[in-house]
Amino acid sequence: MTPVSLEVIIKEFELEVITSFNNLSNIMISVADVTRPGLQLAGYFDHFGSDRIQVLGNMETAFLERLSSEERFSRLNALFEKGIPCLILTRHHVASPELTECSNKYQIPILRTEDTTASFTSSIVKFLNVELAPRTSLHGVLIEVYGEGILILGESGVGKSETALEVVKRGHRLIADDLVEVRRVSEKTLLGRAPEIIRHLIEIRGLGILDVKELYGVSSVKMQENVNFVINLELWDENKSYERLGINEESTEILGIDVPSITIPVRPGRNLAIIVEVAAINFRQKSMGYNAAKALTERVFGPNIMP
Repeated sequence: MTPVSLEVIIKEFELEVITSFNNLSNIMISVADVTRPGLQLAGYFDHFGSDRIQVLGNMETAFLERLSSEERFSRLNALFEKGIPCLILTRHHVASPELTECSNKYQIPILRTEDTTASFTSSIVKFLNVELAPRTSLHGVLIEVYGEGILILGESGVGKSETALEVVKRGHRLIADDLVEVRRVSEKTLLGRAPEIIRHLIEIRGLGILDVKELYGVSSVKMQENVNFVINLELWDENKSYERLGINEESTEILGIDVPSITIPVRPGRNLAIIVEVAAINFRQKSMGYNAAKALTERVFGPNIMP
């Protein structure tokens, strides 16, 4: 897990900096949760996570306004002395003198947003869950076909990029070529994207580097996509027996999640772009409960044969 700097969060959410101490890039956030410190302002600090971003909304602000200046400073001082990374005011609330005094005393930044508290906390938790998720880098291609994120894996030179380019020409979208950053954003979800330096670029041997967005327009690319299905490309091996009916289901393990997959042998004359398209449609069909191989088996041998 790579922590996210507070400076990145400020830029992402266009936060207003009320107090800063030239340390925004050095403050690292490593926890995806945020805290609305109502209980802490009331004096209860058991199980308090001091490494979380603190957010003050309407309720917390109204509570503090009812206190005397001395009591308000005491409550805020108890919060700031825990070493919190920062404090964010929502709904464009004004920072009280006591809040600013505590910020200066402990060199902890105060930020502000016009968003509602619920909307902001939901957005920042979602952002941090993605940025702090376990990740890995895979040598492959990620494309979106009929709304499904298809990760194409295989040895160098097997034709991954050429297949992706043909798929894009047929109206689908490229997410990443050559290197795919995959993050585990939940117990069942993998999210893939391209490193920023090679985003929208694709390498075709003999042609070199191509900018897909410039060639085919912005509708031909996408920033990120879930990894729903894996296609493993390999050179055709005459001595290997390949799946013909599609009854046996394969999976590829990525970051502890088993992703449904198939293996497609490659040899001259096979139109891989069409095969990838059909594989995406067939995967969606199976996800909706229909399996053509099982249906055929039931026609031949009768129902209740397949598990």
